Amino acid sequence: MDPHLLRSFVAVARLSSFSAAARELGYTQSAVSQHIAALEADLRAELLTRRPVAPTPAGTRLLEHAGPLLLRLDAARADVLRLAAAPPGRVTLAVSPLAMGPRLLAALPATGVTLRVLPPAEVPAAVATGGCDLGLVDGPAAPSDPLRLPDVAPLTVTGVGEEEIVVLLPARHPFAHRASLRLDDLADARWLDAPGLCSPPLAAARSALRYDGTDLHGLCALAAAGHGLVLLPRRVAETAVAGVAVPLSAPRLVHRTELLSPGSPTGAAAALAARLTAGSPA
Repeated sequence: MDPHLLRSFVAVARLSSFSAAARELGYTQSAVSQHIAALEADLRAELLTRRPVAPTPAGTRLLEHAGPLLLRLDAARADVLRLAAAPPGRVTLAVSPLAMGPRLLAALPATGVTLRVLPPAEVPAAVATGGCDLGLVDGPAAPSDPLRLPDVAPLTVTGVGEEEIVVLLPARHPFAHRASLRLDDLADARWLDAPGLCSPPLAAARSALRYDGTDLHGLCALAAAGHGLVLLPRRVAETAVAGVAVPLSAPRLVHRTELLSPGSPTGAAAALAARLTAGSPA
């Protein structure tokens, strides 16, 4: 499939409009219509209904493939351009909010770094497509196990650190005075769903409230006020002005932070990567 046609299809499906997609892509509406027609002819299937503009079942299936395909193409282009370019004088570091820990603060040089705070799910793509030189991403994992990251491109992944995980509870919660908690103890609990920061511990967990933000103080305040539970590294939970941090004893999980780089970084990016991973676990 021609990637130009595929990009046009994704834009039309996302915006539900041929004219809006044309404006976003810098084409005429007629050109976008021709792209969709050519793609439908190539696949011998109708991909979009026209009134209203919406994906057909075949179009919905193609959308499931289109995102990873286009991302991988962008990553390949960025990888080749990166090899041909001189090492950048500045380093752009994508970092998920919970990865902003003491190790990062100690490793940052006085000048020459731009931090981009992104949701954890967006950090790998930002590094793979060349938007950032390095990435720090975090999440729960079994001790010494790597994080489960999307396969966006061949990235070098290095463990940076592991921390104890706790459950942040309201002070009046019946489990607030326990020495530790098992996840099974919280089978009927409602959790805060904060994709910009962290997600509920289980896919089947009941969500009490969705928080579309990256402010850690706001998330902790919601948990302390009883709007839902949240798993956090201890150092973050203990900064909350209210609530009680109770360690998670089972399953055995840690809060893991990993450094992502496109192959072997050079120049200032290599220096920062070495400082971030000095003395860290594999």
